[in-house]
Amino acid sequence: MCEIKKAEHSNLKEILQLQYLAYQSEADLFGSRDIPPLKQTIDEVVEEFNNGVILKMVDDNNTIIGSVRAQERDGTVYTGKLMVHPDHRHKGYGTMLLSEIEKCFPDNHYELFTSTRSIDNILFYQKLGYTIFARKAVNDELEFMYMEKNENN
Repeated sequence: MCEIKKAEHSNLKEILQLQYLAYQSEADLFGSRDIPPLKQTIDEVVEEFNNGVILKMVDDNNTIIGSVRAQERDGTVYTGKLMVHPDHRHKGYGTMLLSEIEKCFPDNHYELFTSTRSIDNILFYQKLGYTIFARKAVNDELEFMYMEKNENN
């Protein structure tokens, strides 16, 4: 049985290692490992930890198999780095993690983004009540789809 709880500072290296593993499939969409989640440093994760909430999902062996982070600014909750270990995908864990991070910030406006190439992610977020409100090109190869959800959706 999996459990979701707030990550501790001592979990951050394990979460970053999971991130490097979980985002390989995203990198495959671009044919490149040069994507932000694979270049993030432990110092940047610590900064996110200090300025927001990072949740972890652990299995029966207390191994971290999923994570998500969020930070609230001016009434908007910015959610990011929703990840599930590749061996544990398609079990509803992503839905559970997203729901749990939203509970940490009730009655808010939520925003997140994903690559326009991540069709599965876009469909997943839409199924959970998120709608597309913007697209922004980062470079010739990378374009992000920005999505939002209001608590009353």
